[in-house]
Amino acid sequence: MKKETIKGIFLSGILSLMVSCGDSKKEMPVVDKEQIKKEIQAKEDEFAAVCNSRTPKNIGYYADDAVTFFQNREPLEGKQAIIDFLTADILANPNKIAFKTNEVFVSNDGNQVVEIGHFTVTDSTNATINSGNYMTLFEKRNGKYVSVRDMSASDRPVE
Repeated sequence: MKKETIKGIFLSGILSLMVSCGDSKKEMPVVDKEQIKKEIQAKEDEFAAVCNSRTPKNIGYYADDAVTFFQNREPLEGKQAIIDFLTADILANPNKIAFKTNEVFVSNDGNQVVEIGHFTVTDSTNATINSGNYMTLFEKRNGKYVSVRDMSASDRPVE
């Protein structure tokens, strides 16, 4: 009888341990993909406005540790390197840029977003002189999305 009581206590303990360590389903936050797409498009509109106003030092688009991959050059590492490149590029030509968010792929917790979009560059007569596609990885930091990685590719023939 003593053996069966000890066995019962032991089995109850194991069962209790299994139940308490079991996979409790964690409540995932509800992610509104359409709202996030609008938020990302607003970031793109703000980025274009800053570039088109010739004030790249005010870019809040990139994280401090961002890396961007522009065509035909080494990756630019860090927000300051990106701003320096954009400053030289923006001040060298009067062109305007616009971005359109086509798709967003949002992590389950909403803290990361991969955006796929299209860019258009127009000259002073509003003629399109370049266009293409881009991908950007955003992370939510301090409650706001910032670009941590991006790259683009022109859809124009190589001249």
